[in-house]
Amino acid sequence: MFDNNLRGMIDDVRDGRIDRRAFVKRMIAVGLTAPLANQILAIGGVAMAQSPNPYKPTKRGGGGPLKLLWWQGPTLLNPHFATGTKDQDGSRIFYEPLASWDVDGHLNPILAAEIPSIQNGGLAADAKSVVWKLKPGVKWHDGKPFSADDVVFTWEYASDPATAAVSSATYAGMTVEKVDDLTVRLKFKDPTPFWANAFVGAYGCIIPKHLFAEFKGGKSREASTNLKPVGTGPYKFIEFKPGDLIRGEINQDYHMANRPYFDTIEMKGGGDAVSAARAVIQTGEYDFAWNIQVEDEVLLRLEKGGKGKTLYAVGGDIEFIAINFTDPNTEVDGERSSMKTKHPILSDPRVRQALALLVDRESIKKVIYGRAGRATANYLNGPEEFVSKNTKWEFSVEKASALLEEAGWKAGSDGIREKDGKKLKFLYQTSINGPRQKTQAIVKQACQKAGIDVELKSVVASVFFSSDVANPDTYSHFYADIEMFQIPMTQPDPALHMRRYHSRNVATKENKWQGPNFPRWVNKDFDAAVDAADIETDPIKRADLYIKCNDLMWQDTVMIPVMHRLAVEACSNTVRPALSGWANQTDNLQDWYRET
Repeated sequence: MFDNNLRGMIDDVRDGRIDRRAFVKRMIAVGLTAPLANQILAIGGVAMAQSPNPYKPTKRGGGGPLKLLWWQGPTLLNPHFATGTKDQDGSRIFYEPLASWDVDGHLNPILAAEIPSIQNGGLAADAKSVVWKLKPGVKWHDGKPFSADDVVFTWEYASDPATAAVSSATYAGMTVEKVDDLTVRLKFKDPTPFWANAFVGAYGCIIPKHLFAEFKGGKSREASTNLKPVGTGPYKFIEFKPGDLIRGEINQDYHMANRPYFDTIEMKGGGDAVSAARAVIQTGEYDFAWNIQVEDEVLLRLEKGGKGKTLYAVGGDIEFIAINFTDPNTEVDGERSSMKTKHPILSDPRVRQALALLVDRESIKKVIYGRAGRATANYLNGPEEFVSKNTKWEFSVEKASALLEEAGWKAGSDGIREKDGKKLKFLYQTSINGPRQKTQAIVKQACQKAGIDVELKSVVASVFFSSDVANPDTYSHFYADIEMFQIPMTQPDPALHMRRYHSRNVATKENKWQGPNFPRWVNKDFDAAVDAADIETDPIKRADLYIKCNDLMWQDTVMIPVMHRLAVEACSNTVRPALSGWANQTDNLQDWYRET
Protein backbone atom coordinates (compact mmCIF):
# COMPACT_ATOMS: atom_id res chain seq x y z
CA MET A 1 0.00 0.00 0.00
CA PHE A 2 2.82 2.48 0.80
CA ASP A 3 6.53 2.50 0.08
CA ASN A 4 8.87 1.92 3.03
CA ASN A 5 9.79 5.58 3.60
CA LEU A 6 6.16 6.70 3.71
CA ARG A 7 5.21 3.78 5.94
CA GLY A 8 8.03 4.69 8.31
CA MET A 9 6.83 8.29 8.53
CA ILE A 10 3.27 7.15 9.26
CA ASP A 11 4.56 4.89 12.03
CA ASP A 12 6.51 7.84 13.45
CA VAL A 13 3.34 9.95 13.57
CA ARG A 14 1.34 7.16 15.18
CA ASP A 15 4.03 6.56 17.81
CA GLY A 16 4.55 10.26 18.54
CA ARG A 17 8.05 10.67 17.08
CA ILE A 18 6.73 13.10 14.42
CA ASP A 19 3.72 15.34 14.97
CA ARG A 20 0.88 15.47 12.45
CA ARG A 21 1.68 19.03 11.37
CA ALA A 22 5.26 18.10 10.41
CA PHE A 23 4.02 15.11 8.39
CA VAL A 24 1.48 17.25 6.52
CA LYS A 25 4.18 19.86 5.74
CA ARG A 26 6.44 17.14 4.30
CA MET A 27 3.60 15.84 2.13
CA ILE A 28 2.84 19.35 0.87
CA ALA A 29 6.53 19.76 0.02
CA VAL A 30 6.31 16.78 -2.37
CA GLY A 31 3.15 18.05 -4.06
CA LEU A 32 0.33 16.62 -1.95
CA THR A 33 -2.30 18.62 -0.05
CA ALA A 34 -3.40 18.70 3.57
CA PRO A 35 -6.65 16.76 2.94
CA LEU A 36 -4.81 13.93 1.14
CA ALA A 37 -2.07 13.87 3.77
CA ASN A 38 -4.72 13.42 6.45
CA GLN A 39 -6.37 10.64 4.42
CA ILE A 40 -2.99 8.89 4.09
CA LEU A 41 -2.59 9.03 7.86
CA ALA A 42 -6.10 7.66 8.37
CA ILE A 43 -5.48 4.73 6.02
CA GLY A 44 -2.17 4.17 7.80
CA GLY A 45 -3.79 3.96 11.21
CA VAL A 46 -3.52 7.53 12.53
CA ALA A 47 -6.79 9.07 13.68
CA MET A 48 -8.13 11.99 11.65
CA ALA A 49 -7.58 15.43 13.13
CA GLN A 50 -10.25 18.06 13.68
CA SER A 51 -9.66 21.75 13.13
CA PRO A 52 -10.06 24.01 16.17
CA ASN A 53 -13.62 25.34 16.26
CA PRO A 54 -13.76 29.15 16.51
CA TYR A 55 -17.36 29.12 17.79
CA LYS A 56 -17.64 31.59 20.69
CA PRO A 57 -21.22 31.69 22.06
CA THR A 58 -21.62 30.16 25.52
CA LYS A 59 -25.36 29.53 25.42
CA ARG A 60 -28.00 28.29 23.01
CA GLY A 61 -30.09 30.94 21.25
CA GLY A 62 -30.33 34.64 21.87
CA GLY A 63 -28.95 35.58 18.47
CA GLY A 64 -32.22 36.71 16.90
CA PRO A 65 -32.99 35.93 13.24
CA LEU A 66 -30.53 34.71 10.63
CA LYS A 67 -31.63 35.87 7.18
CA LEU A 68 -30.19 34.00 4.20
CA LEU A 69 -30.69 34.82 0.54
CA TRP A 70 -30.46 31.96 -1.98
CA TRP A 71 -31.27 33.57 -5.29
CA GLN A 72 -32.04 30.11 -6.68
CA GLY A 73 -34.80 29.05 -4.32
CA PRO A 74 -35.00 25.40 -3.21
CA THR A 75 -37.87 23.42 -4.76
CA LEU A 76 -37.90 20.42 -2.42
CA LEU A 77 -36.42 19.43 0.93
CA ASN A 78 -35.34 15.82 0.54
CA PRO A 79 -31.52 15.63 0.28
CA HIS A 80 -31.66 12.40 -1.69
CA PHE A 81 -33.68 14.03 -4.50
CA ALA A 82 -31.63 17.22 -4.60
CA THR A 83 -30.26 17.48 -8.15
CA GLY A 84 -29.20 21.09 -7.54
CA THR A 85 -27.06 22.68 -4.85
CA LYS A 86 -29.96 24.90 -3.78
CA ASP A 87 -32.04 21.86 -2.82
CA GLN A 88 -29.09 20.29 -1.00
CA ASP A 89 -28.56 23.52 0.95
CA GLY A 90 -32.22 23.88 1.86
CA SER A 91 -32.46 20.26 3.00
CA ARG A 92 -29.28 20.56 5.05
CA ILE A 93 -30.89 23.15 7.35
CA PHE A 94 -32.97 20.34 8.83
CA TYR A 95 -31.20 17.05 8.01
CA GLU A 96 -27.71 16.02 9.08
CA PRO A 97 -25.03 13.48 8.09
CA LEU A 98 -22.73 11.54 10.36
CA ALA A 99 -19.89 13.97 9.60
CA SER A 100 -18.98 16.98 7.47
CA TRP A 101 -15.85 18.58 6.01
CA ASP A 102 -14.33 21.69 7.56
CA VAL A 103 -12.28 24.45 5.94
CA ASP A 104 -9.04 22.45 6.18
CA GLY A 105 -10.50 19.30 4.64
CA HIS A 106 -10.77 17.57 8.02
CA LEU A 107 -13.73 15.39 8.87
CA ASN A 108 -15.73 16.56 11.88
CA PRO A 109 -18.44 14.48 13.60
CA ILE A 110 -22.05 15.64 13.42
CA LEU A 111 -24.35 12.70 14.28
CA ALA A 112 -21.35 10.46 14.83
CA ALA A 113 -19.82 10.19 18.29
CA GLU A 114 -16.33 10.08 16.76
CA ILE A 115 -14.56 9.77 13.41
CA PRO A 116 -13.62 6.15 12.62
CA SER A 117 -9.92 5.27 12.83
CA ILE A 118 -7.86 2.14 13.15
CA GLN A 119 -7.08 3.07 16.77
CA ASN A 120 -10.72 3.24 17.84
CA GLY A 121 -11.61 0.13 15.85
CA GLY A 122 -13.63 2.00 13.25
CA LEU A 123 -11.45 1.31 10.21
CA ALA A 124 -10.51 -2.15 9.00
CA ALA A 125 -6.90 -2.61 7.91
CA ASP A 126 -8.06 -4.05 4.57
CA ALA A 127 -10.19 -0.92 3.85
CA LYS A 128 -13.27 -3.10 3.35
CA SER A 129 -15.34 -2.01 6.34
CA VAL A 130 -16.02 0.99 8.57
CA VAL A 131 -17.75 1.11 11.93
CA TRP A 132 -19.50 4.33 12.90
CA LYS A 133 -20.50 4.95 16.49
CA LEU A 134 -23.51 7.24 16.81
CA LYS A 135 -23.99 10.09 19.24
CA PRO A 136 -26.36 9.10 22.08
CA GLY A 137 -29.42 11.13 23.01
CA VAL A 138 -30.09 12.61 19.57
CA LYS A 139 -33.77 13.21 18.79
CA TRP A 140 -35.67 13.80 15.59
CA HIS A 141 -37.58 17.06 15.55
CA ASP A 142 -40.79 15.19 16.42
CA GLY A 143 -39.16 13.82 19.59
CA LYS A 144 -38.52 10.27 18.36
CA PRO A 145 -35.02 8.88 19.11
CA PHE A 146 -32.41 8.78 16.37
CA SER A 147 -30.74 5.35 16.08
CA ALA A 148 -28.85 2.92 13.90
CA ASP A 149 -32.17 1.86 12.37
CA ASP A 150 -32.40 5.26 10.67
CA VAL A 151 -28.89 4.95 9.21
CA VAL A 152 -29.57 1.47 7.83
CA PHE A 153 -32.90 2.61 6.41
CA THR A 154 -31.33 5.61 4.68
CA TRP A 155 -28.94 3.25 2.89
CA GLU A 156 -31.84 0.98 1.88
CA TYR A 157 -33.86 3.97 0.68
CA ALA A 158 -31.09 5.62 -1.36
CA SER A 159 -29.75 2.40 -2.91
CA ASP A 160 -33.16 1.11 -4.03
CA PRO A 161 -33.30 1.74 -7.82
CA ALA A 162 -37.05 2.36 -7.62
CA THR A 163 -36.48 5.29 -5.26
CA ALA A 164 -34.50 7.02 -8.04
CA ALA A 165 -32.35 8.90 -5.52
CA VAL A 166 -29.64 11.18 -6.89
CA SER A 167 -27.44 9.90 -4.05
CA SER A 168 -27.69 6.26 -5.16
CA ALA A 169 -24.10 6.09 -6.46
CA THR A 170 -22.85 7.17 -3.02
CA TYR A 171 -24.32 4.01 -1.48
CA ALA A 172 -23.52 1.53 -4.25
CA GLY A 173 -21.21 -1.43 -3.65
CA MET A 174 -21.80 -1.63 0.08
CA THR A 175 -24.06 -3.08 2.72
CA VAL A 176 -24.96 -1.39 5.99
CA GLU A 177 -25.82 -3.38 9.09
CA LYS A 178 -26.91 -2.52 12.59
CA VAL A 179 -24.49 -3.63 15.30
CA ASP A 180 -26.53 -2.12 18.13
CA ASP A 181 -28.77 0.92 18.57
CA LEU A 182 -25.80 3.28 18.40
CA THR A 183 -23.44 1.45 16.05
CA VAL A 184 -23.51 0.64 12.33
CA ARG A 185 -21.04 -1.24 10.15
CA LEU A 186 -20.48 -0.43 6.49
CA LYS A 187 -19.14 -3.35 4.48
CA PHE A 188 -17.66 -2.68 1.07
CA LYS A 189 -17.52 -5.19 -1.76
CA ASP A 190 -13.98 -4.06 -2.55
CA PRO A 191 -11.27 -2.10 -0.69
CA THR A 192 -12.57 1.45 -0.41
CA PRO A 193 -9.87 4.02 0.35
CA PHE A 194 -12.28 6.94 0.40
CA TRP A 195 -14.66 5.50 2.95
CA ALA A 196 -15.73 8.99 4.10
CA ASN A 197 -18.32 9.28 1.35
CA ALA A 198 -21.50 7.51 2.43
CA PHE A 199 -23.28 9.34 5.28
CA VAL A 200 -20.96 12.36 4.92
CA GLY A 201 -21.81 15.76 3.47
CA ALA A 202 -24.87 16.71 1.41
CA TYR A 203 -25.73 13.23 0.10
CA GLY A 204 -24.93 11.75 3.50
CA CYS A 205 -27.95 13.24 5.26
CA ILE A 206 -29.95 10.70 7.25
CA ILE A 207 -33.73 10.59 7.06
CA PRO A 208 -36.12 9.19 9.71
CA LYS A 209 -37.25 5.63 9.11
CA HIS A 210 -40.51 6.13 10.98
CA LEU A 211 -41.64 8.78 8.48
CA PHE A 212 -40.21 7.43 5.22
CA ALA A 213 -40.61 3.66 5.62
CA GLU A 214 -43.89 3.63 3.68
CA PHE A 215 -42.36 5.69 0.88
CA LYS A 216 -39.33 3.69 -0.16
CA GLY A 217 -39.03 2.65 -3.80
CA GLY A 218 -41.76 3.52 -6.26
CA LYS A 219 -43.75 5.60 -3.76
CA SER A 220 -40.78 7.78 -2.82
CA ARG A 221 -42.15 10.94 -4.46
CA GLU A 222 -45.43 10.71 -2.57
CA ALA A 223 -44.06 11.40 0.90
CA SER A 224 -45.33 14.66 2.40
CA THR A 225 -42.02 14.83 4.27
CA ASN A 226 -40.31 15.65 0.96
CA LEU A 227 -41.69 19.16 1.54
CA LYS A 228 -42.07 19.18 5.35
CA PRO A 229 -38.78 17.86 6.74
CA VAL A 230 -38.37 16.30 10.16
CA GLY A 231 -34.65 16.09 10.82
CA THR A 232 -32.12 16.29 13.64
CA GLY A 233 -30.57 19.63 12.68
CA PRO A 234 -30.15 22.87 14.62
CA TYR A 235 -33.39 24.30 13.24
CA LYS A 236 -36.91 22.87 13.11
CA PHE A 237 -39.19 23.28 10.14
CA ILE A 238 -41.90 25.96 10.17
CA GLU A 239 -42.76 26.79 6.55
CA PHE A 240 -41.75 26.06 2.96
CA LYS A 241 -42.87 27.80 -0.21
CA PRO A 242 -41.04 26.01 -3.06
CA GLY A 243 -38.80 28.36 -4.99
CA ASP A 244 -39.53 31.19 -2.55
CA LEU A 245 -39.10 30.75 1.20
CA ILE A 246 -37.95 28.39 3.96
CA ARG A 247 -38.51 29.26 7.61
CA GLY A 248 -37.22 27.44 10.67
CA GLU A 249 -36.92 27.94 14.41
CA ILE A 250 -34.32 26.98 16.97
CA ASN A 251 -34.18 23.31 17.98
CA GLN A 252 -34.08 23.54 21.78
CA ASP A 253 -33.19 19.81 21.96
CA TYR A 254 -30.24 20.11 19.57
CA HIS A 255 -27.47 17.65 20.38
CA MET A 256 -24.54 20.12 20.33
CA ALA A 257 -23.88 22.30 23.37
CA ASN A 258 -24.61 26.04 23.10
CA ARG A 259 -25.87 25.63 19.54
CA PRO A 260 -27.44 27.05 17.51
CA TYR A 261 -26.85 30.73 18.18
CA PHE A 262 -29.70 32.13 16.10
CA ASP A 263 -33.33 31.87 17.25
CA THR A 264 -34.88 31.65 13.78
CA ILE A 265 -33.67 31.09 10.26
CA GLU A 266 -35.07 32.29 6.96
CA MET A 267 -33.84 31.25 3.53
CA LYS A 268 -35.36 33.51 0.92
CA GLY A 269 -35.29 32.32 -2.68
CA GLY A 270 -35.57 34.06 -6.02
CA GLY A 271 -34.14 37.15 -7.64
CA ASP A 272 -30.65 37.18 -9.08
CA ALA A 273 -27.05 37.18 -7.90
CA VAL A 274 -26.56 40.94 -8.28
CA SER A 275 -29.61 41.87 -6.21
CA ALA A 276 -28.61 39.25 -3.64
CA ALA A 277 -25.12 40.74 -3.34
CA ARG A 278 -26.59 44.21 -2.99
CA ALA A 279 -29.08 43.12 -0.31
CA VAL A 280 -26.21 41.84 1.87
CA ILE A 281 -23.19 43.99 1.08
CA GLN A 282 -24.80 47.36 0.40
CA THR A 283 -28.14 47.56 2.23
CA GLY A 284 -27.67 44.94 4.97
CA GLU A 285 -31.22 43.62 4.46
CA TYR A 286 -29.90 40.05 4.65
CA ASP A 287 -27.05 38.46 6.58
CA PHE A 288 -25.70 36.10 3.94
CA ALA A 289 -26.16 35.42 0.22
CA TRP A 290 -25.07 32.29 -1.60
CA ASN A 291 -23.17 31.80 -4.85
CA ILE A 292 -22.50 35.38 -5.81
CA GLN A 293 -21.70 34.76 -9.44
CA VAL A 294 -21.44 38.44 -10.27
CA GLU A 295 -18.96 40.40 -12.35
CA ASP A 296 -16.02 41.29 -10.14
CA GLU A 297 -16.21 44.98 -10.99
CA VAL A 298 -19.76 45.07 -9.59
CA LEU A 299 -18.66 43.47 -6.32
CA LEU A 300 -15.76 45.90 -5.96
CA ARG A 301 -18.19 48.82 -6.23
CA LEU A 302 -20.61 47.32 -3.70
CA GLU A 303 -17.84 46.68 -1.18
CA LYS A 304 -16.95 50.36 -0.91
CA GLY A 305 -18.44 51.50 2.39
CA GLY A 306 -21.04 48.78 2.50
CA LYS A 307 -22.51 46.77 5.39
CA GLY A 308 -21.03 43.51 4.18
CA LYS A 309 -18.23 41.90 2.22
CA THR A 310 -17.46 39.07 -0.16
CA LEU A 311 -15.95 35.84 1.11
CA TYR A 312 -13.92 33.46 -1.07
CA ALA A 313 -13.36 29.74 -0.55
CA VAL A 314 -11.04 27.69 -2.74
CA GLY A 315 -12.22 24.23 -3.70
CA GLY A 316 -12.62 22.29 -6.92
CA ASP A 317 -15.69 24.01 -8.40
CA ILE A 318 -15.68 24.33 -12.19
CA GLU A 319 -17.84 26.35 -14.60
CA PHE A 320 -18.07 24.31 -17.80
CA ILE A 321 -19.86 23.83 -21.11
CA ALA A 322 -21.16 20.27 -21.47
CA ILE A 323 -21.57 18.49 -24.81
CA ASN A 324 -24.69 16.44 -25.52
CA PHE A 325 -23.66 13.08 -27.00
CA THR A 326 -27.28 12.20 -27.84
CA ASP A 327 -29.86 13.83 -30.12
CA PRO A 328 -32.04 16.34 -28.23
CA ASN A 329 -34.38 16.77 -31.20
CA THR A 330 -35.31 13.14 -31.80
CA GLU A 331 -37.81 11.39 -29.52
CA VAL A 332 -37.55 7.65 -28.92
CA ASP A 333 -40.15 5.92 -26.74
CA GLY A 334 -41.24 9.25 -25.30
CA GLU A 335 -37.70 10.38 -24.51
CA ARG A 336 -35.52 13.01 -26.15
CA SER A 337 -31.74 12.90 -25.74
CA SER A 338 -32.22 9.15 -25.63
CA MET A 339 -29.30 6.75 -25.35
CA LYS A 340 -30.76 5.08 -28.45
CA THR A 341 -29.66 8.10 -30.49
CA LYS A 342 -26.40 9.83 -31.34
CA HIS A 343 -25.96 13.53 -31.80
CA PRO A 344 -26.01 14.18 -35.58
CA ILE A 345 -23.23 16.80 -35.45
CA LEU A 346 -21.44 16.62 -32.11
CA SER A 347 -20.67 12.92 -32.49
CA ASP A 348 -17.78 14.10 -34.66
CA PRO A 349 -14.84 14.78 -32.29
CA ARG A 350 -13.49 17.46 -34.66
CA VAL A 351 -16.61 19.56 -34.14
CA ARG A 352 -16.33 19.18 -30.36
CA GLN A 353 -12.66 20.17 -30.50
CA ALA A 354 -13.55 23.20 -32.61
CA LEU A 355 -16.04 24.33 -29.99
CA ALA A 356 -13.37 24.01 -27.29
CA LEU A 357 -11.10 26.31 -29.32
CA LEU A 358 -13.84 28.94 -29.44
CA VAL A 359 -14.02 29.55 -25.67
CA ASP A 360 -12.01 32.68 -24.90
CA ARG A 361 -11.14 32.02 -21.26
CA GLU A 362 -8.87 35.04 -20.87
CA SER A 363 -11.61 37.44 -21.90
CA ILE A 364 -14.14 35.65 -19.68
CA LYS A 365 -11.83 35.95 -16.69
CA LYS A 366 -10.94 39.59 -17.38
CA VAL A 367 -14.46 40.81 -18.14
CA ILE A 368 -16.46 38.66 -15.73
CA TYR A 369 -14.77 36.61 -12.99
CA GLY A 370 -11.73 38.60 -11.92
CA ARG A 371 -10.70 37.53 -8.39
CA ALA A 372 -13.09 34.57 -8.47
CA GLY A 373 -11.82 32.73 -11.55
CA ARG A 374 -8.84 30.79 -12.86
CA ALA A 375 -8.57 29.71 -16.49
CA THR A 376 -8.23 25.94 -16.81
CA ALA A 377 -8.39 23.06 -19.28
CA ASN A 378 -9.24 20.56 -16.53
CA TYR A 379 -12.59 19.40 -15.25
CA LEU A 380 -10.88 18.18 -12.05
CA ASN A 381 -9.18 21.16 -10.37
CA GLY A 382 -8.47 20.05 -6.82
CA PRO A 383 -7.05 18.97 -4.52
CA GLU A 384 -3.73 19.74 -6.17
CA GLU A 385 -2.39 16.17 -6.30
CA PHE A 386 -5.31 15.22 -8.57
CA VAL A 387 -4.83 18.09 -11.04
CA SER A 388 -3.53 17.02 -14.45
CA LYS A 389 -0.51 18.72 -15.98
CA ASN A 390 -1.13 16.94 -19.31
CA THR A 391 -3.84 19.21 -20.67
CA LYS A 392 -3.85 22.63 -22.26
CA TRP A 393 -6.37 25.13 -23.56
CA GLU A 394 -6.18 27.50 -26.46
CA PHE A 395 -8.41 30.11 -28.08
CA SER A 396 -8.15 30.17 -31.86
CA VAL A 397 -10.89 30.94 -34.37
CA GLU A 398 -8.49 29.99 -37.18
CA LYS A 399 -7.76 26.50 -35.82
CA ALA A 400 -11.43 25.92 -35.06
CA SER A 401 -12.34 26.89 -38.64
CA ALA A 402 -9.71 24.52 -40.02
CA LEU A 403 -11.13 21.61 -38.00
CA LEU A 404 -14.65 22.36 -39.24
CA GLU A 405 -13.38 22.46 -42.82
CA GLU A 406 -11.71 19.11 -42.28
CA ALA A 407 -14.99 17.73 -40.95
CA GLY A 408 -16.74 18.78 -44.17
CA TRP A 409 -18.52 21.90 -42.96
CA LYS A 410 -18.18 24.53 -45.72
CA ALA A 411 -19.11 28.20 -45.44
CA GLY A 412 -22.46 29.07 -47.07
CA SER A 413 -23.49 32.31 -48.75
CA ASP A 414 -24.60 33.73 -45.39
CA GLY A 415 -21.33 32.81 -43.69
CA ILE A 416 -22.87 29.89 -41.78
CA ARG A 417 -21.29 26.54 -42.51
CA GLU A 418 -23.26 23.77 -44.22
CA LYS A 419 -22.91 20.07 -44.82
CA ASP A 420 -25.26 17.79 -46.77
CA GLY A 421 -27.78 20.65 -46.94
CA LYS A 422 -27.83 21.18 -43.17
CA LYS A 423 -26.74 24.35 -41.36
CA LEU A 424 -24.19 24.18 -38.56
CA LYS A 425 -26.38 25.42 -35.73
CA PHE A 426 -26.46 24.71 -31.98
CA LEU A 427 -28.82 25.47 -29.12
CA TYR A 428 -26.73 26.68 -26.17
CA GLN A 429 -28.58 26.81 -22.86
CA THR A 430 -27.80 27.86 -19.31
CA SER A 431 -29.49 29.40 -16.27
CA ILE A 432 -30.45 33.07 -16.08
CA ASN A 433 -27.43 34.71 -14.50
CA GLY A 434 -25.47 37.80 -15.56
CA PRO A 435 -22.02 36.20 -15.90
CA ARG A 436 -23.48 33.20 -17.72
CA GLN A 437 -25.31 35.36 -20.26
CA LYS A 438 -22.11 37.38 -20.80
CA THR A 439 -20.14 34.16 -21.25
CA GLN A 440 -22.74 32.96 -23.75
CA ALA A 441 -22.31 36.19 -25.70
CA ILE A 442 -18.50 35.86 -25.78
CA VAL A 443 -18.70 32.25 -26.98
CA LYS A 444 -21.41 33.02 -29.54
CA GLN A 445 -19.34 35.84 -31.02
CA ALA A 446 -16.37 33.53 -31.53
CA CYS A 447 -18.61 30.81 -33.00
CA GLN A 448 -20.07 33.28 -35.51
CA LYS A 449 -16.56 34.14 -36.69
CA ALA A 450 -15.97 30.42 -37.29
CA GLY A 451 -19.26 30.00 -39.17
CA ILE A 452 -21.39 28.43 -36.43
CA ASP A 453 -24.92 29.71 -35.81
CA VAL A 454 -25.62 29.62 -32.07
CA GLU A 455 -29.08 30.06 -30.56
CA LEU A 456 -28.94 31.14 -26.93
CA LYS A 457 -31.43 29.94 -24.34
CA SER A 458 -31.58 31.08 -20.72
CA VAL A 459 -33.76 29.24 -18.21
CA VAL A 460 -34.88 30.55 -14.84
CA ALA A 461 -32.43 29.06 -12.34
CA SER A 462 -35.15 27.59 -10.14
CA VAL A 463 -36.36 25.62 -13.17
CA PHE A 464 -32.99 24.76 -14.72
CA PHE A 465 -31.72 23.22 -11.46
CA SER A 466 -35.08 21.79 -10.47
CA SER A 467 -35.60 18.20 -9.41
CA ASP A 468 -38.98 18.21 -11.21
CA VAL A 469 -38.99 15.11 -13.41
CA ALA A 470 -41.83 16.52 -15.55
CA ASN A 471 -39.99 19.73 -16.47
CA PRO A 472 -38.16 19.48 -19.83
CA ASP A 473 -35.99 22.54 -19.14
CA THR A 474 -33.86 21.03 -16.36
CA TYR A 475 -30.17 20.56 -17.01
CA SER A 476 -30.49 16.81 -16.42
CA HIS A 477 -33.02 16.43 -19.25
CA PHE A 478 -30.47 18.26 -21.46
CA TYR A 479 -32.78 19.05 -24.37
CA ALA A 480 -30.14 21.25 -26.01
CA ASP A 481 -26.88 20.73 -27.89
CA ILE A 482 -24.61 22.31 -25.29
CA GLU A 483 -25.28 23.69 -21.84
CA MET A 484 -23.30 25.59 -19.24
CA PHE A 485 -23.34 25.63 -15.46
CA GLN A 486 -21.29 24.54 -12.45
CA ILE A 487 -21.23 21.45 -10.24
CA PRO A 488 -19.75 22.07 -6.78
CA MET A 489 -17.08 19.67 -5.55
CA THR A 490 -18.29 19.14 -2.00
CA GLN A 491 -15.53 16.91 -0.64
CA PRO A 492 -11.70 16.97 -0.80
CA ASP A 493 -11.64 13.83 -2.92
CA PRO A 494 -12.57 13.26 -6.60
CA ALA A 495 -14.56 10.04 -6.06
CA LEU A 496 -18.07 11.48 -6.20
CA HIS A 497 -17.11 14.26 -8.62
CA MET A 498 -15.74 11.88 -11.27
CA ARG A 499 -18.04 8.92 -10.63
CA ARG A 500 -20.88 11.03 -12.02
CA TYR A 501 -19.79 10.28 -15.58
CA HIS A 502 -19.60 6.51 -15.31
CA SER A 503 -21.82 4.91 -17.94
CA ARG A 504 -23.99 3.31 -15.25
CA ASN A 505 -25.05 6.80 -14.14
CA VAL A 506 -26.53 8.09 -17.40
CA ALA A 507 -29.65 10.25 -16.91
CA THR A 508 -32.66 8.57 -18.52
CA LYS A 509 -36.43 8.54 -18.40
CA GLU A 510 -36.19 5.20 -16.60
CA ASN A 511 -34.34 6.71 -13.64
CA LYS A 512 -36.46 9.89 -13.75
CA TRP A 513 -33.48 11.82 -15.16
CA GLN A 514 -31.75 11.54 -11.78
CA GLY A 515 -28.61 9.91 -13.17
CA PRO A 516 -25.77 12.45 -12.83
CA ASN A 517 -24.21 11.58 -16.23
CA PHE A 518 -26.30 14.17 -18.08
CA PRO A 519 -24.02 14.42 -21.20
CA ARG A 520 -24.87 10.72 -21.80
CA TRP A 521 -21.17 10.05 -22.47
CA VAL A 522 -19.96 6.43 -22.47
CA ASN A 523 -16.27 5.54 -22.42
CA LYS A 524 -15.05 2.11 -21.33
CA ASP A 525 -11.57 3.35 -20.40
CA PHE A 526 -13.08 6.06 -18.18
CA ASP A 527 -15.38 3.51 -16.52
CA ALA A 528 -12.43 1.20 -15.88
CA ALA A 529 -10.31 4.00 -14.38
CA VAL A 530 -13.12 5.15 -12.07
CA ASP A 531 -13.76 1.58 -10.95
CA ALA A 532 -10.05 1.03 -10.32
CA ALA A 533 -9.72 4.31 -8.36
CA ASP A 534 -12.64 3.30 -6.16
CA ILE A 535 -10.63 0.39 -4.75
CA GLU A 536 -7.03 1.61 -5.07
CA THR A 537 -5.50 2.10 -1.62
CA ASP A 538 -2.14 3.44 -2.81
CA PRO A 539 -2.69 7.24 -2.80
CA ILE A 540 -0.22 7.94 -5.60
CA LYS A 541 -1.69 5.31 -7.94
CA ARG A 542 -5.17 6.50 -7.05
CA ALA A 543 -4.29 10.09 -7.95
CA ASP A 544 -2.88 8.88 -11.28
CA LEU A 545 -6.17 7.11 -12.05
CA TYR A 546 -8.21 10.25 -11.47
CA ILE A 547 -5.79 12.26 -13.60
CA LYS A 548 -6.37 9.68 -16.32
CA CYS A 549 -10.13 10.16 -15.92
CA ASN A 550 -9.74 13.91 -16.32
CA ASP A 551 -7.51 13.48 -19.35
CA LEU A 552 -9.98 11.13 -21.04
CA MET A 553 -12.71 13.75 -20.59
CA TRP A 554 -10.38 16.37 -22.07
CA GLN A 555 -9.35 14.17 -25.01
CA ASP A 556 -12.96 13.33 -25.83
CA THR A 557 -14.14 16.94 -25.24
CA VAL A 558 -16.97 15.88 -22.96
CA MET A 559 -16.77 19.13 -21.02
CA ILE A 560 -15.24 22.40 -22.09
CA PRO A 561 -13.92 23.90 -18.83
CA VAL A 562 -14.59 27.63 -18.76
CA MET A 563 -13.29 28.68 -15.34
CA HIS A 564 -12.04 27.14 -12.10
CA ARG A 565 -14.40 29.06 -9.82
CA LEU A 566 -13.75 30.06 -6.25
CA ALA A 567 -16.88 29.92 -4.13
CA VAL A 568 -17.99 33.54 -3.64
CA GLU A 569 -20.48 34.45 -0.92
CA ALA A 570 -21.77 37.77 0.38
CA CYS A 571 -21.78 38.15 4.17
CA SER A 572 -22.69 40.75 6.76
CA ASN A 573 -19.73 42.34 8.51
CA THR A 574 -20.97 40.92 11.82
CA VAL A 575 -21.91 37.34 10.90
CA ARG A 576 -19.27 34.62 11.27
CA PRO A 577 -20.23 31.76 8.95
CA ALA A 578 -18.44 28.40 9.05
CA LEU A 579 -17.60 27.88 5.36
CA SER A 580 -15.45 25.38 3.50
CA GLY A 581 -14.46 25.03 -0.13
CA TRP A 582 -15.09 21.31 0.33
CA ALA A 583 -18.63 21.49 1.68
CA ASN A 584 -22.04 22.98 0.96
CA GLN A 585 -22.58 26.40 2.50
CA THR A 586 -25.11 25.12 5.06
CA ASP A 587 -23.11 22.02 6.02
CA ASN A 588 -21.81 23.60 9.23
CA LEU A 589 -24.72 25.90 9.96
CA GLN A 590 -24.72 24.95 13.64
CA ASP A 591 -21.43 26.86 14.06
CA TRP A 592 -22.61 30.17 12.63
CA TYR A 593 -22.90 33.13 15.00
CA ARG A 594 -22.86 36.92 15.07
CA GLU A 595 -19.96 38.94 16.48
CA THR A 596 -21.43 41.68 18.64
